[in-house]
Amino acid sequence: MNDIRLLVLDVDGVLTDGKLYYGPSGEVAKSFHVQDGYGLRKLMHAGIQVAIISGRPSDGAAIRFRELEIEHVFLACKAKRDTLTSLQSKLGITPEQTAVIGDDLPDLEMMACAGLSIAVANAHPTVRARVDVITRHNGGEGAVREVCDAILYGAPDFPLFEPPSQ
Repeated sequence: MNDIRLLVLDVDGVLTDGKLYYGPSGEVAKSFHVQDGYGLRKLMHAGIQVAIISGRPSDGAAIRFRELEIEHVFLACKAKRDTLTSLQSKLGITPEQTAVIGDDLPDLEMMACAGLSIAVANAHPTVRARVDVITRHNGGEGAVREVCDAILYGAPDFPLFEPPSQ
């Protein structure tokens, strides 16, 4: 954890609970956990890069990430792995210095480019079986804050993770 210089996150199911709320005009609403946002800001203030790589477009998510001042935001991304490797190259950060948090099968390609792969507690079983660690909290319910605190304050002694079930 002490070597992490880049934290990469999926959005739906990681920063949100994965539910999409559709309004009568087709607008989509999502909710974000305020503690996750605070953890991300603390990481960035500590000099750790944060990136968002999501397959879905979302005006609401874009607003939230501007509010948090996250510089590296890639929404409606169809090539998550290529986007991550390009960002790593641009920033001069190795896969070993990268952590990725995901929840579903499209995130596995990014996780393969990271030294630390993390699934939220309610991730798809296939993802849970292939990661290094699993958070105690579900996506959208403080899982990201768990990871931020572990990176900032140390792990594995920081008691936030459960080992993946084999």
